[in-house]
Amino acid sequence: MICYEIKKVFTGTKSRAALLLLTLIIGVMCWFAMNVAYVNETGEKETGPWAVARLRAAQKEWSGYLDEEKIRQVIAENKRICATPEAMSPDYRVTNIAYGWTQGIMEIRSLLNFSYAEEFRHYDYYLADSLAESQAGAFYANRTRLLQEWLEGDAKEQFSDKEKAWLIRQYETLDTPFYYDYMKGWVQLFQFSPTIIMITMLFLGYLVGGIFSSEFAWRADAVFYTSFYGRNRAVLAKVKAGVGIVTGIYWAAVLLYSGVVLGYLGVDGWNCPVQADFTGWKCFYHITVWQKYLLIVTGGYIGCLFMSGLCMYVSARFRSAVLAVMVPFVLIFLPSFVGSIKSPAVSKILGLLPDRLLQVGTAMGYFDLYTLGGKVTGAVPVLLVMYGILAMVLLPAVYYTGKRTE
Repeated sequence: MICYEIKKVFTGTKSRAALLLLTLIIGVMCWFAMNVAYVNETGEKETGPWAVARLRAAQKEWSGYLDEEKIRQVIAENKRICATPEAMSPDYRVTNIAYGWTQGIMEIRSLLNFSYAEEFRHYDYYLADSLAESQAGAFYANRTRLLQEWLEGDAKEQFSDKEKAWLIRQYETLDTPFYYDYMKGWVQLFQFSPTIIMITMLFLGYLVGGIFSSEFAWRADAVFYTSFYGRNRAVLAKVKAGVGIVTGIYWAAVLLYSGVVLGYLGVDGWNCPVQADFTGWKCFYHITVWQKYLLIVTGGYIGCLFMSGLCMYVSARFRSAVLAVMVPFVLIFLPSFVGSIKSPAVSKILGLLPDRLLQVGTAMGYFDLYTLGGKVTGAVPVLLVMYGILAMVLLPAVYYTGKRTE
């Protein structure tokens, strides 16, 4: 019965076309993620496998622990490059040559811009150029200091005293010095993973949205629900088919995307802390790059399972594939409109909406905190547990709704 229900979903031309379109979109996103360039000795931009290999080699020269000595060396190297005639040339084609010399330290240079910024949320691309080697010792202390200043200033009313203390403790207890390595593969993977997961969810909503409503559309409901197994095994088969479609397509899409991007750019840096990359510098979660990836794909799967369950529930309850397909669109795009409301209470609600599960990597950069049982925690573990439970509760609800259909 399960195979028959799955076959019904993919029998239609539109469903097959949707699957083909999803594959094409994943291919396009892989191309965007793999579009990494390297500036050669003449200042010209190169792309392709050779460019990736040269960029990897350049950044590998600076791999290791970012201790005070390493930071001092990076500042000195950046200062040396800035003092060259090529860097000070008014001709952008010549300055590109100087830029090429910085590619090995570019990621660390971005961390310097964050660490020595004037304010917690301020970023100046050229700040690193004005640093002195004697400032290297403040690299990690600045991270905590800027957070404290922000909590006492702009974010004073945003958090409770307990939450502020928890955030500061998270920063202070993070293991330092960070281990740094070439991690371009993971950076590119994380950049486009929310798009991949959200697009996959929209297609899944379309595919499972008609599982329960199809009998009514084909005027076969009377036969289906009056058959011997129509209200038990057949309905259960529909639920299992929906879960099977979500599981199969989601993991196929995510693993295909991950395999192509990491296979091309490399998996180096998987054991680095997320703070060793400039996109995760302010993150308060104590996790590595590999653990971040696991949280992203797990959160995406739970989110897809939950939203697809809602699609099936609406399909069974209202006998409409159109309403069912609208569910993921509303859950994904509605927060974009509500997010314009500047309110701590609204921010708390937005931090727990299911769309955040589809973009866990992005959610890790938000300072969404919740106090549960007297303990403060970030939004990510709350999302994973809450929607994991809701998904397990929702699927039986879909079954009983379909079973009681009149």
